[in-house]
Amino acid sequence: MTDDRPVRCSDAEREQTTKALNAAAGEGRLSLAEVEERVTTVYAAQYRHELDAVVADLPSPAPRTRWQPLLLLAGHQLVTEFGTAPPRRKLAAGILLMFAVAMLVFLAAHGFADEGHHFGRH
Repeated sequence: MTDDRPVRCSDAEREQTTKALNAAAGEGRLSLAEVEERVTTVYAAQYRHELDAVVADLPSPAPRTRWQPLLLLAGHQLVTEFGTAPPRRKLAAGILLMFAVAMLVFLAAHGFADEGHHFGRH
């Protein structure tokens, strides 16, 4: 047996619905008058199903893309490009990478050393 009682909405859920309405207005899906009317309904809403009804005719927001798949794809692209590069280009890329790492180590060591910048000391 399921509990079909309505669930009260929170202020955070009202804010999230208001943001969805503002985004829809920014996309040209709603006029300013429609947004004002719906926002009034949102802040008067007591239950979640009332919030759902306000945005029922709008498309669902696009899912957020996580960084991990993008980084994996970029890494795969680099490996593919690097694998087909001529030996001279591989050598140049290796030297450049070693130089960049050496510079980062040098800058980190300089920043942590006592000989760094002494801002505010005269």
